[in-house]
Amino acid sequence: MQEHVRRILRAIGEDPGREGLRNTPKRFEAALRQLTRGSTMDVGKVLKGAIFKEDISEMVLIKNIELYSLCEHHLLPFVGKAHVGYIPDGRIVGLSKVARVVDVFARRLQVQERLTAQIADALYTHLKPLGVGVVIEASHLCMQMRGVEKQDSVAVTSAMRGNFLKSSETRGEFLKLISA
Repeated sequence: MQEHVRRILRAIGEDPGREGLRNTPKRFEAALRQLTRGSTMDVGKVLKGAIFKEDISEMVLIKNIELYSLCEHHLLPFVGKAHVGYIPDGRIVGLSKVARVVDVFARRLQVQERLTAQIADALYTHLKPLGVGVVIEASHLCMQMRGVEKQDSVAVTSAMRGNFLKSSETRGEFLKLISA
């Protein structure tokens, strides 16, 4: 990978041997591996041992989960917040594990639409709740630094499963809570 980075630097007219760039290929490789580590993670292993039997049937919501990802089209970052809610059906998950599920999918080459659906599907499959709702709000550097150059644009995506999809009341409660 490092040799490819050197070639890219030469292709854009840079000298990969100059002092400021000498270690860039190594640093770039380390950064890219860290930023895409979710590709090697298994969400089932992340959740294993963190699902507990509990007689709770009211909505659980974790708001403002920071996320950092790379747009698979331009390899530029998008950053934002995920809001994740679910209605337990006799099982709850450790709150920090919800944030870890977000990271498993965000730390991949990604599109926001798929990211949103993957988080919802993973929780719906592994936790087996009555419903799951996920909303992601993110700013994309591919829209801010290049192309249309719209610095204040924010993309909002949602994925609803179970009661969140079937019941407008449940969906409305979730959307109201994330707006509060």
